[in-house]
Amino acid sequence: MPFSNDNQADALVQIGRVGTLGRIHLNRPRALNSLTLEMVRIIVGALDAFEIDDSIAAVLITGEGDRAFCAGGDIRALHDEGRQNPAEARTFLREEYRLNARIKRFPKPYIAFMDLITMGGGVGLSAHGSHRIVTERTRLAMPETGIGFFPDIGATWLLSRGRAGRGKVETGTFLALSGEQIGGADAIHAGLADALVPSSALSDLADNLSQLPATADGADVSAIIGAYVSTVEPGPVEQNAAEIDEAFAFDTVEEIFAALGASETAFAGKTLATLRTRSPTSLKLALRLVRLARDDARLEDALEREYAAAAGILAGHDFYEGVRTAIIDKGQKPQWQPSTLAEVTEESLARYFEPAPERLFS
Repeated sequence: MPFSNDNQADALVQIGRVGTLGRIHLNRPRALNSLTLEMVRIIVGALDAFEIDDSIAAVLITGEGDRAFCAGGDIRALHDEGRQNPAEARTFLREEYRLNARIKRFPKPYIAFMDLITMGGGVGLSAHGSHRIVTERTRLAMPETGIGFFPDIGATWLLSRGRAGRGKVETGTFLALSGEQIGGADAIHAGLADALVPSSALSDLADNLSQLPATADGADVSAIIGAYVSTVEPGPVEQNAAEIDEAFAFDTVEEIFAALGASETAFAGKTLATLRTRSPTSLKLALRLVRLARDDARLEDALEREYAAAAGILAGHDFYEGVRTAIIDKGQKPQWQPSTLAEVTEESLARYFEPAPERLFS
């Protein structure tokens, strides 16, 4: 959803304002608006400026093109940097994670249009905001276990929060391990979004948001959004919530596999088949991180832990193997090391919980 800003036509991120609305527009459509370090820094600068500008009531972030809001970080670049210059790769992650925390703490309404593909780092740019809008075209996922990584960008915090007052809440665990791609209804069910607005109404909604008084607050933003919200039917994940809550309540991946294997439903069979394609290390690491995040008082605590784990991942094997087979030598089956859950021991996991070379937050 571009806005008039001709002098930034080629910018990776277009920054501007429409009325009282600060605008951040990701502008890398051929790469599905995947994030680079330069883009992260531009967004941080924009938030700094919008925060101290008393004429800005709220901020809206959107993505260019008809395919994605943001497909995540540029994993090919991270793959190449991680092998050649791990310190530089960590710089990207460090600044991205700090941006995630900045969004969470941003003092003005922060609105994200999570239209189309919203994955990985795209979830970090949106799901930490105060007003998270999905559409009938949203395709959201944290697919990292399929490339030898784990759900980061504060996702272990998001996926561990659950759904207050609804009993067992293992939807986040399911999404973290499986990398399942979900639609807007299930994004709301999982606590990763707040409302579904038809994609055809986003432009009109943005126009109305730009007319907010400069003194508007989150309730004013919610009132405007509320006029556009569509009711949604339960998505596939919500429809299988009872089985997910039962199978994913365990604290070991082996027990989760056993629970799924004991079920005779098609959902359980499909889920187990998916999990068996994921990196065994990533599965165990993701589960451990999500469980630990449940006790965190702050997003920053989870991000600090994720950063240490990411530093360990960049020094290992599976991430490079996962990216190679996903985007470089497409179609090949990844050869994970270790290749089985049994080989992923407590000792081998310990490296991911060692302090990172740098801290994120003081």
